Amino acid sequence: MKMKLTCAAAALCCLSATAFAADVGGVEVTGYSRGGGVYSYNKDQQVKGGLTLGGDLQKYRLGNEGDYGVEVNIAKTFEVDGVKYKLDYMPTKWNDGNVGTEQAFVEVSGLSFAPEAKIWAGQRRLRIQDVHIVDHFLMDYGVNQGSGFTDLSVGGIKVGAALQTGDTFDKKMTVGTSANKLNVDISEINTNPGGKVRVLLTSVTTSGLKSSGGSGLTINHNQSNFGMPGLTNSLFLQTSSGYANINGRFGDISSTTVYGKKTNRIADSINWQSGRFGGQAIVGYQTTKSDDPAVTRTTKDTSLGGRVSYAYTKNFKMLVEAGTTSRSFSDGAQSQRLNKITIAPTIAMSPDFWSRPELRFYVTKANWNQAAADANNGGAGEGTFGTNNRKNQTLAGVQYEVWW
Repeated sequence: MKMKLTCAAAALCCLSATAFAADVGGVEVTGYSRGGGVYSYNKDQQVKGGLTLGGDLQKYRLGNEGDYGVEVNIAKTFEVDGVKYKLDYMPTKWNDGNVGTEQAFVEVSGLSFAPEAKIWAGQRRLRIQDVHIVDHFLMDYGVNQGSGFTDLSVGGIKVGAALQTGDTFDKKMTVGTSANKLNVDISEINTNPGGKVRVLLTSVTTSGLKSSGGSGLTINHNQSNFGMPGLTNSLFLQTSSGYANINGRFGDISSTTVYGKKTNRIADSINWQSGRFGGQAIVGYQTTKSDDPAVTRTTKDTSLGGRVSYAYTKNFKMLVEAGTTSRSFSDGAQSQRLNKITIAPTIAMSPDFWSRPELRFYVTKANWNQAAADANNGGAGEGTFGTNNRKNQTLAGVQYEVWW
């Protein structure tokens, strides 16, 4: 089934989503969707968005997504003698792909020995914290099959853990290979007035792959109470090796020909809302080196940008997003650069930056240097710029984004 959404349908979806019942006969329904028409784009190669150098924090998403899809989470909770049993299922469909299973799990809570803890088994999407404007979760368990628990109180902190395999409901690992991952999540660590630290530990064991195992560590500090209402700051210090992704997921374990990698990252993000004026910004630096002994160079990715929102009325605001990114190499190869800016008059449900649904009318301008063109034109690099030696692109369209 191929999803096609006209502007009218997108607007209808946005307007109806807030009225959609979150509880239908005791079944909780939540979800996310985005889509719309892209009318100005690279028609020779059908590049409607996704302009990036390939780094984790380098896709500034406003007016640069070019995709469409929907995720619907369906959950039902039963209670027996104070113990709660939750059944949860999330089907998804993106672009021209098939309907897939993002998560399907059972959760138990309210147990006498740990009433606050939630124990689960199945395939659960445990996303911890993201930076929305670059569409990336910097702390994330992933969506593999396994079991674990969350929200266990230990003293004044909370602890969670999960043991997952490399399989998912939709895809098994290659025959002759295996992978297991343990995540330990320690949160609610009070460090200073308005400040909390969260630590995510990752350990991966593998067999049959090019590299072996891996590990990861994230230290995250979230700060509020700056004296300005609505202003928060998030700092991330992260490192990983082998087949442990730096955000806590598995790395690439899809093939026996893919090596693990060593990655380090520091990133800082701020969020604010002051009256009509809101926004989010990020600065990030990341280094990556493959475990492949034939690869000697280190890739260095930088990202600096932000999105601002100003509400002229309760239901109309202007969004402006700008970002500059670069990719350089330790062996002296020419650095790649990409700059992007988007202006988007937006219909919204309220003046807040995080108000959804939104219906956006956007124009995006992007340009990149010759090194980025050489790496990505024709699909040789991690980005998707098209061919014909392009070094700039204009995108224009209408997009809805909704969560409920």
